[in-house]
Amino acid sequence: MRVPVPTVPTRLPEISVVDQQRRGVPLVRLVRATDDDAAEFAEDGLWTAQQLPDEWTPGGQVTGKAGDVHALSNPARWLLGIGADPEKPSAWRTAGGALARAVNSSLSQRSESVSRAQRSVQVALPPEPSADCVRAFVLGVLLGGYRFTVSSEEPKPTLRSVVLLGGAELTETVREAERLAAATALARDLANSPSNVKDPAWLAGTTERVADDVAGLRVTVRDEAWLAENKFGGILAVGGGSARPPRLIELAYRPRNAGTHVLLVGKGITFDTGGISLKPADGMHLMRTDMSGGAAVIAAVRAIAQAKLPVRVTGLVPAAENHVSGSSYRPGDVVRHYGGITTEVGNTDAEGRMVLADALAYGVDKFKPDVVVDVATLTGAIKVALGLRNGAVFASDDELAKRLREAGERVGESWWRMPLIEDHAEAVRSEIADVKQAPDGPGGVTAALFLREFTDGLPWAHLDIAGTARADKPYDEVTPGGTGFAARTLVEFAAGYA
Repeated sequence: MRVPVPTVPTRLPEISVVDQQRRGVPLVRLVRATDDDAAEFAEDGLWTAQQLPDEWTPGGQVTGKAGDVHALSNPARWLLGIGADPEKPSAWRTAGGALARAVNSSLSQRSESVSRAQRSVQVALPPEPSADCVRAFVLGVLLGGYRFTVSSEEPKPTLRSVVLLGGAELTETVREAERLAAATALARDLANSPSNVKDPAWLAGTTERVADDVAGLRVTVRDEAWLAENKFGGILAVGGGSARPPRLIELAYRPRNAGTHVLLVGKGITFDTGGISLKPADGMHLMRTDMSGGAAVIAAVRAIAQAKLPVRVTGLVPAAENHVSGSSYRPGDVVRHYGGITTEVGNTDAEGRMVLADALAYGVDKFKPDVVVDVATLTGAIKVALGLRNGAVFASDDELAKRLREAGERVGESWWRMPLIEDHAEAVRSEIADVKQAPDGPGGVTAALFLREFTDGLPWAHLDIAGTARADKPYDEVTPGGTGFAARTLVEFAAGYA
């Protein structure tokens, strides 16, 4: 029996911009960190940590450090640190996330009923704040309090409304940030949904549902019979060990004024046991998030269509469950992908590249895109190389890598370019097939080189998010569980072609 899960997409707090303070709504004052105690206000009009009015002095020490939060008057007032540099967007994103978590914590501790006004805050912005800082703050405050809990208990009250005290010129910046936050939250929802609910059919059906009300966005779901008829050997091999068959999810956004055609491909493994090359038990429960690349693609294409960007986008998500049974694929098998390339299987736990290979070959052949980007929780090697807060970019040309890294920087996602080392290209060749799925050498590099074989020489980038797709503790706008990493980058990347 499937358990009910929270509504997907998650409802995020409402954001509004007004020019006058509202009565009865808790007020947030921003505090700048500085060593200068000579004036009550810094030059930009922000309060400093050293000089606070008596009625705004809390019991604890105020540092002004980004994310330093203090509640006053039960709490009708809040002090929120934004760091020493008020022009640093990352500090504003950190502050927004910290505020959302602090308000949620305060609300959850109340025994009495909580009014709508008490579930709101209004934030006094400095005069003429930069658009980048406002966008970062909105991302932080919308995403920092994100929760996804499957429970029989009544949900605890959370922050529902944020009022920004500023000019109407901020409205478009806020709306843009809302779209980016919604994309991240949707990607988190999909990744966090438990795998006894989230099989390939559920993922496909949910994609259809969340795209249904978006003008210009079309979703087509290909079932296992269609996949067999069209010879998608990689997806069928990986999904063959599960009683819940695979799907290929196609998202198409075709605006009339489109120029560049971008193909986005995301790994959609709804649960990964490792197959016959079985994973250790420790940590296997986290494999419900192994479709985070696919979630990022679904969420990004939806957000691109909502924003009506003049760029053509195709999204492909090969969805399968990598399970263990008598029909599982085996090490030593030779699999024929869409288009005919054959792969020698070395490790059934390297299943992501098997399904991506089919989707890449199909996308390049069928849709003739101008540029291709795939995104996947692909290799543990990337976690070792870059840790948990930097995604990896492998790219066939410098300009594409630059576009992706800069897009990530603008929306608060950090990427590091990794090399496609040609010295290891020969390792991908197989003696009994065209290519080898799990060759010797540096794992992240050889995985990327394997995927390159299916891109037909087009401008192509591979994003490995094995480290960044999950978090075990909160930081900045990130909460434990699926992070939604890469969704915002893909939206901003596509916007760059508009």
